[in-house]
Amino acid sequence: MQIKNVGVLGCGLMGSGIAQVAAQAGYDVTVLEAEQKALDKGFAGIDASLAKFVERGPEKGGITAQQKDEIRARLKGTQKKEDLAGCDIVIEAIIENIDEKKKMYAALDSIVKPDAIFATNTSSISVTELMTATRRVDRFIGLHFFNPVPLMKLVEVVRTIATDDAVMDTAVEFGKKLGKVPVRTSDKAGFIVNRLLVPYLLDAIRAYEEGVGSVPDIDNAMKLGCGYPMGPFTLLDFVGLDTTYYITHVMYDEFKERRFASPPLLKRLVLAGWYGKKTGKGFYDWKDPKNPVPVKL
Repeated sequence: MQIKNVGVLGCGLMGSGIAQVAAQAGYDVTVLEAEQKALDKGFAGIDASLAKFVERGPEKGGITAQQKDEIRARLKGTQKKEDLAGCDIVIEAIIENIDEKKKMYAALDSIVKPDAIFATNTSSISVTELMTATRRVDRFIGLHFFNPVPLMKLVEVVRTIATDDAVMDTAVEFGKKLGKVPVRTSDKAGFIVNRLLVPYLLDAIRAYEEGVGSVPDIDNAMKLGCGYPMGPFTLLDFVGLDTTYYITHVMYDEFKERRFASPPLLKRLVLAGWYGKKTGKGFYDWKDPKNPVPVKL
């Protein structure tokens, strides 16, 4: 099938990023949000991101001012589910809560045309379980983008045991048209990236708990010894300690292996409301984003 019109559910950090790259790829995009202020905030973020691409210029992979206006014209915000009726693919990027996601899919299932693809951007929830909220089980997939969406090249394309082969192929081609590198994976908790990344991050926390090294020493060891762009604690603060904590529960519930279990320190930081960069404090104090200071734990 051919995709022309794209629907995005949610205009937060991920939803707005997905909407932007879809519009940049030439698709007409409709973004659904519950409140106008959420749309305004998300579209302001898109405008700022596009402005940076204009500053970069076409010669450095950016865009022209005219292209920015054309991209912006392809983006529409709405609070009405009915405005998604004609979409060829609907990508959900709302709160990482299974009940809320299922409610949204169930409500849209009878509104959006039957041959449209439903996709979820979840990083951890079972795509198969979300699929059960709809009658289009063969047209339901995962499209897991990475933050920041306009810059990160990867998208995990997740199939369930019910996904139609043609739908999977269409989703892969759609990812390529967005300028991403799609990788195919199956519906196992964590998919590819988090299946390998989360145990590494949790082991870094355990190493710190056991006195192997300080937070900056462990970060520097992995950056300079393995060539990683940032150390595990910096990455945890960027991802969000609350998000990581939630993912550990989903993955441990599925695999029942210690490597996916949350270390006590991660739980304590989350209970304290120290989620990382977004709250100003996690493993580092982010008052000065250019010079984060390790927190005494």
